Amino acid sequence: MPKKIMPTTYLLIALIAIILLHFFAPIGRIIDSPLNLVGLLLLVPGVALNLLADRAFKEYNTTVKPFDESNALVTDGVFGLSRHPMYLGFVLVLLGVAVLLGSISPYPVILAFVILMDVGFIRMEERMLEVQFPEAWQEYKSQVRRWI
Repeated sequence: MPKKIMPTTYLLIALIAIILLHFFAPIGRIIDSPLNLVGLLLLVPGVALNLLADRAFKEYNTTVKPFDESNALVTDGVFGLSRHPMYLGFVLVLLGVAVLLGSISPYPVILAFVILMDVGFIRMEERMLEVQFPEAWQEYKSQVRRWI
């Protein structure tokens, strides 16, 4: 059985692609210094969302790996804001880096990343949770949005 690629690997690939595109194929500068520091207002909450979501998974003794079966449906804390705060955090990190860099070239990578996470992970995870926690999932799904 081939090893499945984790979302964090895609995040790392996207970060590298964003930086390479910015330096080797910049489309145009849209945010100059010091306004580019606004990127920190996206980057820091993105990292925080991931740390808080990871901590919640540990508190509930369930897996953070998208391909493994969950022991619990986590619905409180940052999971009360988004059904997928880790993916939201990843996107905020990418947006933060893009704003810090200030050019247009990173944004297609971010869009591709969002689509990949939604199609490649989120939909699969939601199907698994719906099967494993049918009533609780439906209630949670009706109260909390997928992204924000």
